Amino acid sequence: MSERDRIKTVDDSPEAQGPISLYAKRKRIQVKSISGRFQRIRDFSIISTMGLYLALPWIRWDGQQAVLFDLPNRQFHIFGLTLWPQDFLFLSWALIIAAFALFFFTVLAGRVYCGYVCPQTTWTRFFQWIEQLFEGDRHSRMKMDEAPWSMSKLLRRGSKHVLWLALAFLTGLTFVGYFSPITDLTVRIFSVEWGGWELFWVGFFTVATYMNAGFMREQVCLYMCPYARFQSVMFDRETLIVSYDEDRGEPRGRGSKKRNQEPQAVEKGDCIDCGLCVQVCPTGIDIRDGLQYECITCAACIDACDDVMDHIDKPRGLIRYTTENALEGKESRVLRPRLIGYGIVLLAMATLFMATLYNRVPLQVDVLRDRNQLFRVASSGRVENVYRLEILNKGQDAHRYTLSLEGPEGLRMENRTEFTIQPGQHLSLPVTVSYDPYEVEMQSSTIWFSVRSLNDPDLEKQHESRFITPRR
Repeated sequence: MSERDRIKTVDDSPEAQGPISLYAKRKRIQVKSISGRFQRIRDFSIISTMGLYLALPWIRWDGQQAVLFDLPNRQFHIFGLTLWPQDFLFLSWALIIAAFALFFFTVLAGRVYCGYVCPQTTWTRFFQWIEQLFEGDRHSRMKMDEAPWSMSKLLRRGSKHVLWLALAFLTGLTFVGYFSPITDLTVRIFSVEWGGWELFWVGFFTVATYMNAGFMREQVCLYMCPYARFQSVMFDRETLIVSYDEDRGEPRGRGSKKRNQEPQAVEKGDCIDCGLCVQVCPTGIDIRDGLQYECITCAACIDACDDVMDHIDKPRGLIRYTTENALEGKESRVLRPRLIGYGIVLLAMATLFMATLYNRVPLQVDVLRDRNQLFRVASSGRVENVYRLEILNKGQDAHRYTLSLEGPEGLRMENRTEFTIQPGQHLSLPVTVSYDPYEVEMQSSTIWFSVRSLNDPDLEKQHESRFITPRR
């Protein structure tokens, strides 16, 4: 085989002999501030999300913290509702509902969660507002990056970082305040009485918030968040996404609003290639390149482009929320079987969850039989079965309960039938049930133990068990 017929598998050119680096230095994204209808919605959502997060631990309900996850005592207090480890089903249920809600909104409008309510987006937005307060808008910040250090630059940058750290510390303090009473936690700041775990978690979330929202920003969305990777699985051609209308915008060209009215003007699209859609993007992408996984559907490019279209007397919507089918001129249906199916499942699960939670009885009764023997015969001749009742008061008030037995006639309980249980207290109550075989004939049968509150007649719980008799 001749030299010319050989397949060249290795590039031995001089350019290929140098070291190959897989690392690309990050280019810092300076986002230009923009106003518009979608940004007003986004700001309202972000401020509401942050306000709710910071305010919830401080709300009082029936004399105690409204939302408190008391891990040492294994109690979750949520606006008068107390959940225990035995209520783990509700937590699992809530997480499944949240997952279906994420699927529903992703199928409907892509990564709208990322753009409007995601914690990373929320905190980054607040950090950007602080940055803009001290360093100005995009061009001012870019000039400051290139300018040498001076007293003015030091003061501006230093003040920014002080406020960043303050907000990050408030974030960490609030997070720990969901697990430790926040009023007591705040008071103990000044007396330096925090425990080791409190100090660790406040510090951890302070540093994490400071780094993620202050420095990493879009890097979290691009490389750390798994949602950006599997979102495309839930997309279809009817999903509302932020898109650039290429048929209308191309070919691009700079010029005034009268550029196409000149006699010998070359027909151009509506896009004047101003680049504002790129400057306002928090992840630094160009939406005109098509759908990209980096897009968080924040619609900042829509507001920027609409503002430009207003200035050049062109109709809005060059960049807009639309579907792939609509861009291609095909019929588009937002309401489609897949979306309706997710909606029905989500509505059904949420309705059942709320109904079950509303009808939940804050009392748990478990009946355990004596494992050593099925029955025993007492010295008096009575046949006895021994049980142990595990009773848990899952409410927030003390209750006096009465215990009753339902079963065949002739059975009776040998133990106390009234007792008081404090809120959150667990009572292990031994119970003996017996009958006299010389008075009645009895066969093995089902019985029910009923525990009812004397303070609240509607608070009642029954548990089924089995009474065993000797075989005749």
